[in-house]
Amino acid sequence: MADEAFMAPMQEPPLPPSRSARWAARAILAGAVIAAATYLAGVPSRTSATATPVRASVRQQVPAPAAKRLQPVSAPAAAAASKPQPLVIKRILDTGGPIRFGDWFWDDAGVPAGPITVTVDLQAEVLSIFRGGYEIGTAAVIFGADHMPTPLGVFPITQKDAHHVSNLYHAPMPYMLRLTNDGVSIHGSEVAWDAATHGCIGVPTPFAKKLFGATRLGDRVIITRGKMIGAGQPITA
Repeated sequence: MADEAFMAPMQEPPLPPSRSARWAARAILAGAVIAAATYLAGVPSRTSATATPVRASVRQQVPAPAAKRLQPVSAPAAAAASKPQPLVIKRILDTGGPIRFGDWFWDDAGVPAGPITVTVDLQAEVLSIFRGGYEIGTAAVIFGADHMPTPLGVFPITQKDAHHVSNLYHAPMPYMLRLTNDGVSIHGSEVAWDAATHGCIGVPTPFAKKLFGATRLGDRVIITRGKMIGAGQPITA
């Protein structure tokens, strides 16, 4: 499954309803219900890992009548102690209106270093990248057609290739960020209202270059459909 955008002959609407809905809500942020506690902690799926019960059994080296053992720590207590704090959305970029196909925005000036999370919402047709809770970039996207849909879920970036070419469709996939073993990726593409892909997420190529530079292997990409969140709210599952 690799991207090769194709065009379907249709009349161009003035603005897809989902884009108007996104501006009205602006809380639909590229799949903005994120299991950040899971993703930013480095767990490779959208579900939290169950902490292993900790049993601290300590014996004295020299036998003694009153040898003591530490009490076992229960699994819930261990999990609570290691559970990371959820990330809170601190800023959403002002795009000045609905994001049209081909449009993209980037502003990381003054944003401190922090964990990267990328979100994609297929209903809003928008991708966002967050650094430490601050949205630093957003763009309109194209994605998989009905017969080759883009999968939903949480995916780590497993490969980066600035000059990738699809081995199935022999199509260029610039600034490719691989998400699945069968080839679903984020990459630069022509982004038009009547275009679709074979499952990949296509973004404007200049934006793809920015995204490529800001992400690292292992960063999480969360793909949802119609999830909502607002500034000041924690990113949770």
